[in-house]
Amino acid sequence: MAILVTGGAGFIGSHLCDSLIKKNKKVIAFDDLSTGSMDNISQLINEPDFQFIKGSICDYNEINEIIIECDMIYHLGASVGVKLVVDKPLESLENNVVGTENVLKSALTGNKKVLITSSSEVYGKNNNVPFSEDNDRVFGSVFSNRWGYALSKSMDEFLAINYYTEKNLETVVVRLFNTVGPRQTGEYGMVIPRLVKQALNNNDLTIYGTGKQSRCFTHVNDVVSGLINLMESNKSSGEVFNIGSNDEITIIDLANKIKMLTNSNSKIRFLNYNEVYGENFEDMQRRLPDISKISNLINFKPQKNIDKIIMDVRDYIISK
Repeated sequence: MAILVTGGAGFIGSHLCDSLIKKNKKVIAFDDLSTGSMDNISQLINEPDFQFIKGSICDYNEINEIIIECDMIYHLGASVGVKLVVDKPLESLENNVVGTENVLKSALTGNKKVLITSSSEVYGKNNNVPFSEDNDRVFGSVFSNRWGYALSKSMDEFLAINYYTEKNLETVVVRLFNTVGPRQTGEYGMVIPRLVKQALNNNDLTIYGTGKQSRCFTHVNDVVSGLINLMESNKSSGEVFNIGSNDEITIIDLANKIKMLTNSNSKIRFLNYNEVYGENFEDMQRRLPDISKISNLINFKPQKNIDKIIMDVRDYIISK
């Protein structure tokens, strides 16, 4: 039996496939390649225990045929990135909600454990930081597509939790906080690869808003390790976990750090949110996770700091 990774050709999914193959697991990566790339899994194509299948998680019959052959599922397939979900809200809603329900419904047949990746977006405009897993969610207007994405990921969580409580399906929900590393693209709104690429080209570093908003960035290797350890734990089912870092940095400080680590002569230029995302866009000022729950269960602690994250992204972009 194999392990299924939906979104397996994506940024995080491909790193997860790498790690599972190194642990001598048989892996099936399933991806529609809308935001993923065959380049991300090129190193795995000739591995005897790796298989790639192109398809959509929104096609129940297609995903069901594959899940029958697997004994656990990491469900990473979803619409990702602020730019994408603002530009294509209907597609994002369908991918996230319909896709997740298809995976859970199919997994129920053989009671196969499922890990669902959610997002720090579900905390919305709540400013009660650090965010713990049982915090309230505070969403904005229905006319802001930003909150449509947050609500779709919240629905994913409710589906997973209730498949556990009502149907006894083993599910784990993980809220990711700004995962970064090699293979991530800035095309869909991810700030570090976008700024690093601008810095390497000595173009203006474009900051949206005031730059005083802060984030906590986590290296993809640390995140993947956490995902695997949660899946292998016999105490994680029916629970929700934050995965992130407590190393908080403002976007303006991030831009200056990127300039330093890339030896760039770029200038910093500020853009209004409306110039990038259109009207009615809202942003959160801080995203700081409480990671005590995951730390207590699997001793999770990020190993790579922001400098290492930036340097790894820098080296990857240069290599391409």
